[in-house]
Amino acid sequence: MACVDIHCDNITKRFGATEVVAPFSVTLAAGHTTALVGPSGCGKSTILRIIAGLDTPDGGTVALGGDPPKTLAKRGALAMAFQDPSLLPWRSVRANIALGAELARKPAGDVDALIDLVGLSSFADHRPAELSGGMRQRAAIARSLISAPEVLLLDEPFGAVDAMTRRRLNEELPPLWRSRGATVVLVTHSVQEAVLLSDRVLVLSPRPARLVADIPVDLSGPRENTLAQTDKFAALSRRVFAALEECA
Repeated sequence: MACVDIHCDNITKRFGATEVVAPFSVTLAAGHTTALVGPSGCGKSTILRIIAGLDTPDGGTVALGGDPPKTLAKRGALAMAFQDPSLLPWRSVRANIALGAELARKPAGDVDALIDLVGLSSFADHRPAELSGGMRQRAAIARSLISAPEVLLLDEPFGAVDAMTRRRLNEELPPLWRSRGATVVLVTHSVQEAVLLSDRVLVLSPRPARLVADIPVDLSGPRENTLAQTDKFAALSRRVFAALEECA
């Protein structure tokens, strides 16, 4: 799979009289995971939707590997997962995951292998109502990965599950998109999650969103929850918190 960088050049966005995104420029490295953090309502999700091609910027441009977002979407190379899993209630887990490939107009590949990777083999024929919140979120992430996207956009993907399930998903799911070489952009309100999952944390100001800090995350070894107990992790988290407090 090709690695795709993301280039935002002076993008801006207004909704009516409200400026949501100030001129915002950044280049995100291909194959890396970047987390966007900032105050609630600052414009993080709007930036993500602009990168996805779901919203059009009022000014500036977005290029994914040199192409506009809709070009990647048309060839099934872009996928997005939201806080709400949005699984189709009448479809089984297997059919919901396969839908990701259908919508991307790509072969589904080995759906059962991906189901096994997300730990849902015993529930492949169950419908969403029969699953826990964490299971539904695993299925939603698997659905976004089945098309082998070059760009994966995640908007608070673990925000709707309980704390213990969130910790488990933080360990179990990122290796799936890392192993596939996807360029990932993650919106989260959790500083710990941002540091644990990403290669880089971008801290945004209150609305309109501006970039106020760009913090590289240099953590070696497996990204497990035990990393949060290390001095290096704590120092990185303090840097993110300090940037958030400075722009509050």
